[in-house]
Amino acid sequence: MAPLTERYPEMTVDDAYAISLAFLKARQKQDGERVVGKKIGVTSKPVQDMLGVFQPDFGFLTDAMFAANGKVQMKDHIAPRAEAEIAFKLKKGLKGPGVTAQDVLDATEYVQPCFEIVDSRIKDWKIKIGDTVADNASCGVFVLGAQKVDPQELDLSALEAVVAKNGVEISRGAGSAVQGAPENAVAWLANTLGEYGIPFEAGEIILSGSLVPLEPVVAGDKMTMTVAGFGSCDVEFV
Repeated sequence: MAPLTERYPEMTVDDAYAISLAFLKARQKQDGERVVGKKIGVTSKPVQDMLGVFQPDFGFLTDAMFAANGKVQMKDHIAPRAEAEIAFKLKKGLKGPGVTAQDVLDATEYVQPCFEIVDSRIKDWKIKIGDTVADNASCGVFVLGAQKVDPQELDLSALEAVVAKNGVEISRGAGSAVQGAPENAVAWLANTLGEYGIPFEAGEIILSGSLVPLEPVVAGDKMTMTVAGFGSCDVEFV
């Protein structure tokens, strides 16, 4: 579809979040999906520059968005792009305001390497902040790596992700690219959601934002994210 921000220029970011929440309720009621986490989008400069969107946003993860076998069905997508992230698995809930990065680390059971496959209903990815927010922060599906690491044992800001596509390295990105450190981005999200009365729940997965530029994919592509001392994640597009 054409950008909502062009069709409804008076639309505010709060309007866009109201659309996103209504969309989520429809998925829950009509499709029986359940929320398993949240995601942060547009947190790093490479992604902001690529999309021309210069503030973070958030969306919801449901069980239907988890590609447990690491395979993403292209028939279910429009214009998918892959991004490498750090995922946080929470052992206790958090609710803003006032959540700090250390609070996030203390509330996290483990972190994992992750691919989020973003997608957009907006034609040609011609999005502004209101367009991506209304579209659930452009979330498609996500894939988690097998490794689970205590974040207290790592300097997440110093981690470097190396991303390869079909066996060829295409990008690198540090944890510091995401709001200085991934836990900072998660704290931002907890505090932003707190303004809407939405908490983080124990057991939820929080995707902290891409470390690298988004990579368009087609059927047959295979991608790997490798982080030294942390683990790896693979995704295949079929």
